[in-house]
Formats: sequence, structure tokens, C-alpha cells
Amino acid sequence: MKHYQTLVEALEDLKARGYVNDFNLQPSCLECPGLDLKLHPQDFEIREVYRFEGMSNPDDNSVLYAIESTTGVKGVFVDAYGVYSEALSPEMIARLKRTN
Repeated sequence: MKHYQTLVEALEDLKARGYVNDFNLQPSCLECPGLDLKLHPQDFEIREVYRFEGMSNPDDNSVLYAIESTTGVKGVFVDAYGVYSEALSPEMIARLKRTN
């Protein structure tokens, strides 16, 4: 796994490596509006995870997930530490926590 100094640097490199889609987190799936695609926990793997901590502001903490679907669709999902757990299905929580 690579080491990145910034979130932007990581996003640019992942895009160059084919992670070109943006995923949004929904309660029971990851959604890619650009492809009209929904990926449930059994439909994707988390290939890489990167954590970034803000130097001066704890609110700047984020996690970057490199996601690949079982059909080969690649993309990224960016979330703040712990925010995703509030209204998710148990399956989505388990899938995301498996990499933390």
C-alpha cells in the first residue's frame, strides 16, 4: 500500500490507477449516481484504505476507501472518521469496519 501526504494526492493517484467513480454511502449500500449503480456489502471489496488527520482541526479527519465491485467497477468513497456508522445497516457497518 502506498503512503500519501494528502487526501488530494491519494485521490489523484487512485484515479490514475482506474478508481474513477465516486461512491456515496447509503444506509444499506454504496451508490454511484453517475452509473446508476448500487453496491450492497456482498457486491464490493475494499481494496485500500487511507486515513488523513487534519493538522490543526480534528474535524478535518477523513478516511478514503478504494472500492472495487464484483463486476470490476472501481471508485472511491471518502468519509469522516466514524460518521458513517449513524444510520447504516449492520452489514454495511461490518463491511466498512473490517478494514479499520
